[in-house]
Amino acid sequence: MNIIKVKDRHELEKRIPNMPWYIEKFINYKLPDLSPSSLLEYVRDYEIFLSWLLAEGLSSASTINQVPLEDLEKLHMDSIDNFRMFLATRKEQANVKTTINRKLSALRSLFHYLSQIAEDDNFYPLLKRNVMAKVEIKRSHRPKDSAAKLEGKLLQEEEIAQFIEYVQHGYEHDVASNKQAIYAYELNKIRDICIITLILNSGLRVSEVFNLNVDDIDLKKKLTHVYRKGKNDDTFKTPVYFRQDAIQALTDYLAIRQTRYKPVKKEKALFLAIANGKKEGDRMTKRAIQELVIKYAKRFGKPYLSVHKLRHSFATDYYLQNDLYKTQEQLGHASPETTQIYAHLTDRTMSEAIDRRQES
Repeated sequence: MNIIKVKDRHELEKRIPNMPWYIEKFINYKLPDLSPSSLLEYVRDYEIFLSWLLAEGLSSASTINQVPLEDLEKLHMDSIDNFRMFLATRKEQANVKTTINRKLSALRSLFHYLSQIAEDDNFYPLLKRNVMAKVEIKRSHRPKDSAAKLEGKLLQEEEIAQFIEYVQHGYEHDVASNKQAIYAYELNKIRDICIITLILNSGLRVSEVFNLNVDDIDLKKKLTHVYRKGKNDDTFKTPVYFRQDAIQALTDYLAIRQTRYKPVKKEKALFLAIANGKKEGDRMTKRAIQELVIKYAKRFGKPYLSVHKLRHSFATDYYLQNDLYKTQEQLGHASPETTQIYAHLTDRTMSEAIDRRQES
């Protein structure tokens, strides 16, 4: 099973006993369809909601796992509006509209299950009145809006090759006077080039890069096998193709992986790092992968780049040469609507390409 899913499943099992019985029933109902990571997010959202009910005096229970169904039936629309306001203004973790909508959607899913699917011993719905059925959750971002936010913050066309070239040759000149930076660069240069080149030639997510094992890579077929986000089948990895440009970087890294990072025999992780005080390499963390991209991006003059923006950069470039559905499949999007971001992003790229052709 995916390492992240294993961790989240353990966390989910730890939290469920603290939930009311009807939420545990809902989670068990959803287990075959949703990943442990998604269900853990649901449980966290329910913890926030139930704690808010107690704090507002909307339940007479003393702990969240004792909140009865009757208290949910008594809720008015004003209560839901107040909860929405609470999410938008709480100081410890301010929520953007998309996060608020996700939390409300989690509640709506629970209430729908309790009122339309789950039954008591007499075949009546567990929840007789569903206030969440009245709640309208508006989409906060259309593909066009998301594209507008990304415009100017991605690598375009020749910049993709320029960024890889910078990691290969330019960065060491910029940090030549910093002995510590040079040492770290020389130690991890081949690995870092491989990671960045692979993302920019496949569009992999950071979680997918993190979970890669050596035997997931097939250089002859130019593909890797990954656990895709949202897929709840832990026995199946999705094949994802990468471009020819990534083969040399992968070949170079695989040639030094064993000698450079000295992993124990049981370590299957593709990308390794040696922690301070250790002699053997372990799987790189997601944070370390993010930080190495940011490190090079800042020196390259594009401090806003991240792993996800490298993924967007690949996707925009890929979409220019393929159709919407091929791009959707390559990126592992559940809906073509998500992929439409790149249609809007490439509108300007296409017009600029036409202008350049006319000028030449």
